[in-house]
Amino acid sequence: MRRFAKWLSILLIVAALLAAGGFWYTFMSPYGYHPAETAIIDERIAEQDVFVYGTLRHDGLRWIIMGTPVETREATLKGYRKQDLDIRPQPDGEVRGEVLTVTPAALRALDRYERLGVRYTRESVKLADGTTAWVYKRLPE
Repeated sequence: MRRFAKWLSILLIVAALLAAGGFWYTFMSPYGYHPAETAIIDERIAEQDVFVYGTLRHDGLRWIIMGTPVETREATLKGYRKQDLDIRPQPDGEVRGEVLTVTPAALRALDRYERLGVRYTRESVKLADGTTAWVYKRLPE
């Protein structure tokens, strides 16, 4: 029994290390992802708003991706509907989400998480309250 516990412990440690390595490679390493040329980040603007409607609504995930907690506020994007991992134009639709106010470094981290230029594009939209924010939209496959 003791031998089984030892091997199980080793297996769990190896699995955790592989998961951590995969996470690092995907979200933090300089390998495997090259920022899109269309990635617009104005370093002169200290904070920018990003409207999120999916996985980025989870505090823990945002903290892991950006390395810091961020304040959020509820928001609505009118004229769109949520479809799977994307939002699509729909005249009478609305998507409920949150607005994150982020630094240029955090915006770069979000771009990497969303695979800007590979999986998503980032566009400026006007929210229901009249403010402007970035939103990630899925690229056609």
